[in-house]
Amino acid sequence: MAEDTRLIHDEMSEKIVAAAAELALREGAGEVTVRKIIRALGVTNRVFYNRFRNAEEVLGLVYQDMAVQMRRSILEHFDPEGDFFGQITDIAAGTLTLSYRLKLGMNQYVFLQDSVSAENFLWWRERIREFIDLGQEKGLVRPDLDGDKISYAVWCFIRGYNTDALARGLPEETALDGFRYSFGVLLEGMKAK
Repeated sequence: MAEDTRLIHDEMSEKIVAAAAELALREGAGEVTVRKIIRALGVTNRVFYNRFRNAEEVLGLVYQDMAVQMRRSILEHFDPEGDFFGQITDIAAGTLTLSYRLKLGMNQYVFLQDSVSAENFLWWRERIREFIDLGQEKGLVRPDLDGDKISYAVWCFIRGYNTDALARGLPEETALDGFRYSFGVLLEGMKAK
């Protein structure tokens, strides 16, 4: 994940990050420039450059915030005693919903950052693996599955589906319906017989 390299941590730094996030969601991350950020805030170059080196650095912080929000979304409501596969589907579908809210204008940027961020990739693989291990412990998931390989496949499915749906501009409800169906088929193959 991008390192927080702000030169100054203050209220104006937060306003700069928020302005960049708003611009990225509205226009796309590729369109975010220092000039657009300072124009949106009505500040000078000096105000920006006293805090950040460039727009890419600010977008890195926007990405960090999105990644944290996505991570929180899967950990908040899981009940180990509840409907295991239903909850797993809800959690995975929740990432799609949150993707629509957070990533729409930053889709390509986030896709690239997820690809180069070993820390984010490992965090997600570990969480997915924990769910697989729990399912195996409860006798719900096939014991013969290789948890590392399956957690990678699940990561790729969720990430790829989200990215494609956003890139093609599918309406959120359409994407969510197709995701739940397809993810259910994937989970069906993981169920213990």
